[in-house]
Amino acid sequence: MPEITRRADPAPSRWSYRVHRILLTPLYRRLLRFGIPFSVCFVVALSYLSQPAVQEKLWLTIADLRNQIESRPEFTVRLLSVEGASTGVAEAIHDSFPYRLPASSFDMELDDVRRAVEALPAVASAAVRLRQGGVLEVKVNERQPAALVRTREGLKVVDVEGVTIDIAPSRTARPDLLVLTGAGAAAHVAEALEIRHAAGPLQLRLRGLVRMGERRWDVVLDREQRILLPEQHPVRALERVIVLNESQEMLERDIAAVDMRLAARPTLRMRERAVDGWWRVRNMGVGQVNDD
Repeated sequence: MPEITRRADPAPSRWSYRVHRILLTPLYRRLLRFGIPFSVCFVVALSYLSQPAVQEKLWLTIADLRNQIESRPEFTVRLLSVEGASTGVAEAIHDSFPYRLPASSFDMELDDVRRAVEALPAVASAAVRLRQGGVLEVKVNERQPAALVRTREGLKVVDVEGVTIDIAPSRTARPDLLVLTGAGAAAHVAEALEIRHAAGPLQLRLRGLVRMGERRWDVVLDREQRILLPEQHPVRALERVIVLNESQEMLERDIAAVDMRLAARPTLRMRERAVDGWWRVRNMGVGQVNDD
């Protein structure tokens, strides 16, 4: 019989099939295309950059590039502009400015500038921003003087919250401000201003307010007269005194104080000479009756 020749099997072997299937997997294909080249480049670059001379040269290049950018004219601050502040406060802001101009805006911390401005007693709040043309703008919300508080250290100018703004050399330096004294007076400036506003016709005679026992106010008038206000509703009590004064001219008489601490029983305190005169007149009347 003729010999039968066997044809080679075209099917791949088991291992060849498995390798072929692995190479067709997307993950392995990406690894061969990108992963291995990237790893080789990364190892080469890391080996190159690990040399001290290369690192020093690289940092010098970065520092020089940064310096060139920061020193450009558009990033240089040349002027400090203060808005919303009085002349004295503006001068204090310039004096306390923590940077020396001209300076790069990259070297400035705007929060530090804002905190330095707000640290001034006369400043309630501040906003800081950079403007075109190298201008650093500081907008100030300044505290407004509300009263003078007399202490052992002198006269302090305070705002409505009782925060000390300045020191007044004398009473005549700020005649427009109400004078307060007594323990705890600075903590109740708003209430004192309400009392002053309610004083109305007594404004010209008003000399100040005294905080008594850290609880209530005494209104001090000229001619050494006082109105003792209660702890609760002092404005209402003062309005009653004004009504009585307008109808009976009570404060024009020789009295030392009007005591309104008990709302149901207002009390007038006469001066010593007025009391002596009253007793003299009474005794004269009694003597005339006895003679009759």
